[in-house]
Amino acid sequence: MIIVLFGAPGVGKGTQAALLSERKNIPHLSTGEALRQAIAAQTELGRVAKQIVESGQLVSDEIVTGIVKEAMDKPEYSNGCIFDGFPRNQSQAEALDSLLEAVGKEIDSVINIKVANEEIVDRMLKRGRKDDSEEVIRHRLDIYNNQTAPLLDYYTNHGKLISIDGNADVEEVYARIENIL
Repeated sequence: MIIVLFGAPGVGKGTQAALLSERKNIPHLSTGEALRQAIAAQTELGRVAKQIVESGQLVSDEIVTGIVKEAMDKPEYSNGCIFDGFPRNQSQAEALDSLLEAVGKEIDSVINIKVANEEIVDRMLKRGRKDDSEEVIRHRLDIYNNQTAPLLDYYTNHGKLISIDGNADVEEVYARIENIL
């Protein structure tokens, strides 16, 4: 089973991915963690990504997708995974579809966790992280709305998108996701 957890920063994708992974025994493929592992393992893509990250630039879609492919080639992901934070734009979505198609797989569900922007800002400010100022949070939401949210149409058109209300406690949101699965 291949699941994409989708939604704006702060809606709880990482929390829900961890719960699903633990309770349903589906590995969680975090692109951030896969990137850090590739850098640490000094894979060819990891070395390129390290140079880009150290120069303060964003890693390109091609490199991120390549690192996801490297991660998916590992045995623990042979029966599927939960994506959280990937894909982030149409280029990455199309690359993921091609990558999965090449191995005879496809995304089963894209679960969009919906939370209003003001609730997201409140949640993220309560986390108390030093990089979570209101200005930074609103900027991240703008980036999401401009670059990532258009994927809602992409996945709707592919018959994969299921939206749920994320305005509830962690267990209630989990129950809503579990009902879909």
